[in-house]
Amino acid sequence: MNQPSPSPTVYRVLDANYNRCLEGIRVLEDHARFEREDVGLATELKDLRHSIATAVPDPIMTRLHAMRDSAGDIGRQIEAADEYARPDTLSLVRANAARVKQALRTLEEYAKTISSPLAHAFEAARYRFYSLEMRLDRHSARRAQLARAQLYVLIDGADNKELFEQRVASLASAQPDVIQLRDKRLDDRTLLERAKRLVTIARENGVLSIINDRPDLCVLADADGVHVGQEELHVADARRIVGPDRLIGVSTHAIAQARAAVIEGADYLGAGPTFSSGTKSFAAFPGIAYLAEVAQEIAVPAFAIGGIDSSNVASVLATGITRVAVSGGVWRATNLVTAVEQLRVQLGPAARPQSDA
Repeated sequence: MNQPSPSPTVYRVLDANYNRCLEGIRVLEDHARFEREDVGLATELKDLRHSIATAVPDPIMTRLHAMRDSAGDIGRQIEAADEYARPDTLSLVRANAARVKQALRTLEEYAKTISSPLAHAFEAARYRFYSLEMRLDRHSARRAQLARAQLYVLIDGADNKELFEQRVASLASAQPDVIQLRDKRLDDRTLLERAKRLVTIARENGVLSIINDRPDLCVLADADGVHVGQEELHVADARRIVGPDRLIGVSTHAIAQARAAVIEGADYLGAGPTFSSGTKSFAAFPGIAYLAEVAQEIAVPAFAIGGIDSSNVASVLATGITRVAVSGGVWRATNLVTAVEQLRVQLGPAARPQSDA
């Protein structure tokens, strides 16, 4: 007995979702290529797009084109309230990822009515895209969170595990935007143990975790990023270790270093030292003048660092820099939580935690 011919509507649905899917992947591919400069991810998205484009046999593609009725599609008159609003790159990535997933599911279901092999091809593409989406979202979410960050706190490994966990928990509950583990004393095993605990506690509190100087431990601990100085690894070398999804920060002490770090692909900068500090010794202080140069010229997030606390943060803000990294400014305070809250107030409303778009 012959099967009834598919309704023309089936081909119209397939055509609309085929185009929607490829368009969404192309947006994400361009994001990976131009914004992230991630050759691997851009290539995988391109390969996925081509595999979907070539999965449809010519006779079916001919029917899709024949049944297309763009002028009569009532969907052209339907608009979501936020369809033309993309507040940041993360929202753009998530919107297009959702478009691709939904289109692939519709393609798979409607393809079942005309071709089982084609339905299987769309199903395979959908599961393949799920893995790519995770990489896209993780990268974009970290950078979106970094873009909102204003308060960055450094912590050492403490004298023992219990004390370290207590300090990290107290600090994370106060909601700084970023916590960096910096400790030159501990052996590698102990430092990795501390790093893993930092990552766990920070993530539970929605705080970014950064490991100082050690891209290898950053990866092993699954931290959000690594911070390197002028005498540590270059950004490109650190990137080979931590991969494209993690953040890389660079300490800078002069505008030439800041420019170089940006060109090399740093996600953020530390700019200083600004004032004398009881935490770290420096022979020279580029100071407030350097912050003003960075504020005027550098577009990536830049955190003023060096001797900053509630008594002098206003001088930092006056330069145009809106982000600070502190250590002694909170750890020497009588009350850690109060010190963090006071800095947040001084930094302004934008320093307070916000949810992702």
